[in-house]
Amino acid sequence: MCGLLGVVCPTEQDAVAARDAVAAAMRCQRHRGPDETGTWTGDEVVFGFNRLSIIDVDHSHQPLHWSPEGVQERYTLLFNGEIYNYLELREELISQHGATMRTHGDSEVIVALYHYLGPAAVQKLRGMFAFVIWDWRRREVFGARDPFGIKPLFYSSGPGGVAFSSEKKALLELAPRLHLRPSLDRTALQHYLTLQYVPEPESLHNEVRRIESGHSFTVSPGGELRTDRYFFHTFRPTAAKDPERLYDEIAEVMRDSVAKHMRADVTVGSFLSGGIDSTAIAALAREHNPNLITFTTGFEREGYSEVDVAAESAAAIGVKHVVRTVNAEEMMEALPLIVWYLDDPVADPALVPLWFIAREARRHVKVVLSGEGADELFGGYTIYKEPISLAAFEKVPGALRKAMGSLSTKIPEGTRGKDLLRRGALSLEDRYYGNARIFRDDQLQAVLKTFDPSISHKDITAGPYAESQAWDPVTRMQHVDLFTWLRGDILVKADKVTMANSLELRVPFLDSEVFKVAAKIPPEEKITKETTKYALRQALRRIVPEHVLNRRKLGFPVPIRLWLRDEMYDWARQIILKSQTEEEIDKNAVLKLLEEHRAGTLDHSRRIWALLVYMLWHGIFVEQNIRPRVPEPHYPVKL
Repeated sequence: MCGLLGVVCPTEQDAVAARDAVAAAMRCQRHRGPDETGTWTGDEVVFGFNRLSIIDVDHSHQPLHWSPEGVQERYTLLFNGEIYNYLELREELISQHGATMRTHGDSEVIVALYHYLGPAAVQKLRGMFAFVIWDWRRREVFGARDPFGIKPLFYSSGPGGVAFSSEKKALLELAPRLHLRPSLDRTALQHYLTLQYVPEPESLHNEVRRIESGHSFTVSPGGELRTDRYFFHTFRPTAAKDPERLYDEIAEVMRDSVAKHMRADVTVGSFLSGGIDSTAIAALAREHNPNLITFTTGFEREGYSEVDVAAESAAAIGVKHVVRTVNAEEMMEALPLIVWYLDDPVADPALVPLWFIAREARRHVKVVLSGEGADELFGGYTIYKEPISLAAFEKVPGALRKAMGSLSTKIPEGTRGKDLLRRGALSLEDRYYGNARIFRDDQLQAVLKTFDPSISHKDITAGPYAESQAWDPVTRMQHVDLFTWLRGDILVKADKVTMANSLELRVPFLDSEVFKVAAKIPPEEKITKETTKYALRQALRRIVPEHVLNRRKLGFPVPIRLWLRDEMYDWARQIILKSQTEEEIDKNAVLKLLEEHRAGTLDHSRRIWALLVYMLWHGIFVEQNIRPRVPEPHYPVKL
């Protein structure tokens, strides 16, 4: 688990000249790997690496050089992530290919597998990863990113070469060496304010993009980057002839996934929010570590904390439990630093308490398990019930349905039933673009001066909807979320916030074998009128305590609705007034939102928060007048 930085230069001379710039840029991501750091130059390539040692701690140093027996200087690897089936793959390489393995880590397995199988090697990797391999003989870089997008990989391409990095800020540091001048991507900004995150492959800088999840790529010195999609998230719901057998299969694959995610040469803990997903992970993890430590966070406000339920769950499964509560003052103080770590804005308030609990967890362990991905794979979001609640609208003739939509625009904001009428008048493709719906187009025009009506959420969702055209509505919504909400919000904050604290986060639900089972669950085993994730809940009956089985999902709720009317009001107002975002944002319109929210007439909290996070991001990365104090990563582990 680490931070990588690599540059493929046009010539060897360019590579030699770029080495110092690469070494300097690596400091931007030192939190991702405080255990080791180094820079290496070979031919037209410069590789830099920051290592967080998890497996084969005393060996598997990077960049890792590997060649088959009797061959010199064939491959050099940079790798961020974990391959959970590396032991099985290692035995396969030895028995089937006669490979000579020189370490006991998972990094060597990747490059050896690539040597024998070529690009098809990525299909056999079970884990989270972003890697780059330099092939000395072919003078070509091959790389890939994991199927779900758990680990990040940014890239920039210019006259000075093609650069890859785990952190965008490192590429911004390298921009002069690549002969690039970073500029704001206003299309990405409009997408951010609609979705609450910047969707792949975009970033808020035109000159920096992301390798998409489930894609591999190649590039040669002086050549252009070529990408290829190798993984397709195909749901194949089939009727459950024997539901109990399905439940057993789910439990079995989850037990196997957690077992493999526990592989580490350091201590592994687990986040515990109080819900079924994290509780299941913790309960299964305890089977491998009776001394497991769990961590949760909350707020001292009724309805905004799962601390008590999480503590009850921890006691029921018999694990040590650590709690970290957060107040408004801590959030306001920490947010600029968190935005710096994020690289691009994410308007999910839950990332702030996650940052604090990751910080606390790092005092005890180096790795934590978490429950991300369960909702997308097993149908856990309440919004997935919408096809049931809107079923009556599907029977209404098209013209009348359109008229109902027009009628909804005349109903005052905040009136009960307005949004149901508006959404019922729309097709699934028009109304659903993921879990976060921050600004609708009509709302966004009031605050975004650069609003472009030709830019739509459909630019992001059209592909997933086209791929899922023949599926049922719930499964289509899951498919959209896999390519939008999951990889744009959930996994970005999970990676960035934990790695900011030099803490590795592992997500056993997002496993290729788990997906194979989840993909065949029929809609009636996912969503009912009473509950979500029905099949998963049934599968976990003998694993999680009874009190969490059918509990309403909370996650890490944040009381910003209340705080922006009180403790955070002055702080928010000052951010708006000081921000130099006038070219894109109508600050008077934003101040109006804040005043309306304070008066209690309308709840604008999520929209205000999205704008505040963007303004802080702009102050850090564009204006450069907000300079968070970035601590040196040093975390003595309590064993």
